[in-house]
Amino acid sequence: MSTKVKEALFELIKSLSKSEKRYFKLLSSRHTIGDENNYVKLFDFIDKQTAYDEDAIFIEFKDEAFLHRFSITKKRLYDHVLSALDAFHATNSVDAQLFKMLHSADILFNKSLYDQCARVLRSAEKLAEKNKRYTLLAEISRKNKRLVENNAYSTFTHEDFESIAKNDEFIWQEVNCYNLLWKVKSDLFVHLSRKGKARNQEECAAFDAIIQQIPQNLIVSEEIFDNYYLYHHIYSAYYFSIGNLHSSFSHIKLNLANFEKTDQAIQQNLNTYFSLLTNGIYVAEKLGLINESKRLLVDLKAIPSKFNSVMNEDMEIKLFASTYSIELSLLTNNGDFKKAEQLFPIIENGLLKFGDKISSVRRAFIVFKMATVQLGSGNFSLALKYVNRILNDSELDVSEDILSFTHLLDLLIHLDMKHEQLLPYALKNTQRFLKSRNRLYSFEKAFLHFVSKRIKCTNELDAEILWEELHTELSSIKDDTFEGVALEYFDFRTWSESKFKKQAFVELIKRKELNRLKHAN
Repeated sequence: MSTKVKEALFELIKSLSKSEKRYFKLLSSRHTIGDENNYVKLFDFIDKQTAYDEDAIFIEFKDEAFLHRFSITKKRLYDHVLSALDAFHATNSVDAQLFKMLHSADILFNKSLYDQCARVLRSAEKLAEKNKRYTLLAEISRKNKRLVENNAYSTFTHEDFESIAKNDEFIWQEVNCYNLLWKVKSDLFVHLSRKGKARNQEECAAFDAIIQQIPQNLIVSEEIFDNYYLYHHIYSAYYFSIGNLHSSFSHIKLNLANFEKTDQAIQQNLNTYFSLLTNGIYVAEKLGLINESKRLLVDLKAIPSKFNSVMNEDMEIKLFASTYSIELSLLTNNGDFKKAEQLFPIIENGLLKFGDKISSVRRAFIVFKMATVQLGSGNFSLALKYVNRILNDSELDVSEDILSFTHLLDLLIHLDMKHEQLLPYALKNTQRFLKSRNRLYSFEKAFLHFVSKRIKCTNELDAEILWEELHTELSSIKDDTFEGVALEYFDFRTWSESKFKKQAFVELIKRKELNRLKHAN
């Protein structure tokens, strides 16, 4: 049996909030399970463990009969905890209420209480219609048809059936629209997470092919919340992927406006709202819309207190990843490395606490930004430590974008640490990686060519000339072009400038940001 399976009960218990644990105890006290409720004793013992230790359980409960078939004991306790959670959260969401009503309707139907069943289904239908839950409306319609058949069609007319058919057609149009948009969104984000933003026209064409799955005449109403969100989310990501940030931000703003009509929309889609705010902050900052970016960051940080009643661990994980990845990006862009470094203990605790519950790509992006902070501060050994964490992560093999720029950052660190013996090997390794992934774009070629010449250079004055040549070549790259994507990860251009001008990187970054803000305003 895998460790994950063996620790499932431990992970479930540890995921419970204080109020959920209290409810489990209350429910168990009403329905004692076994002699003196040994299951609650087991629950309490596992809850006190910092890591799952089955041997300790057998020592603690050595005289208890439930240890004889411990796998069954664990399964029963696991199911009981889930049942308690189901009861605890039964009214916490629209979907939970609807599923409970549908189950009640089935029970009433099976007891031949058809009028009561019909009343419950009418209530469910009103709730589903109000909240645009079309897949559940389809299920409610199916259960209503069962009532029609049970009535032997005696009280229905052809007009009734025509009305039912039209209603079903509308429901399935919206369901099919959602399914199509979800599929396009998934295709788009798989491609984006693996390949990164487009770096040439051919890669733009790959994103175009994905987006063309959406019919040009498709109309989505803001009243159909999920479909409206997906549609504009897809287009904001598409335009971001091909470098059109203005159009990307337009779609982000449309989604934010629809979310912010009511707190209920945010509460029911809080995870989505995190991501939307994070994307808005990043794109607004890139466009020089600093006040807009700051406003959205304030909204993001206010979520835990404003929506505390609906926060759970999944939301906590996503909020952690969203908040700190965007904060690190903003602080490094501004050259505020000291303030960024002050966040490291909180970030490390979060990475340790949530572990692999954070996606490998998001985790790598956060660690990459931590590496650039240390590099910018001149802490090369620490920067290398963070780089190696990314390069040694086997889960990232398909994520070409973040790995590619991590390899380049690795070379930069080795240069500053004067690792003469290691550099030729690191350079060949990077060249091989980029070539195998077909990622030798103009920026990468220029950078690798520079490293190749810098390795052979022993004269300090000649080295300065090489840095200046690299800076000149990188200066021809505009931030809003395909090649400018590289500069979003790390400002290689300003780094090269700091080398031949012998000025602090952090000061040049701050000066550059001040100039950018002046032009933006």
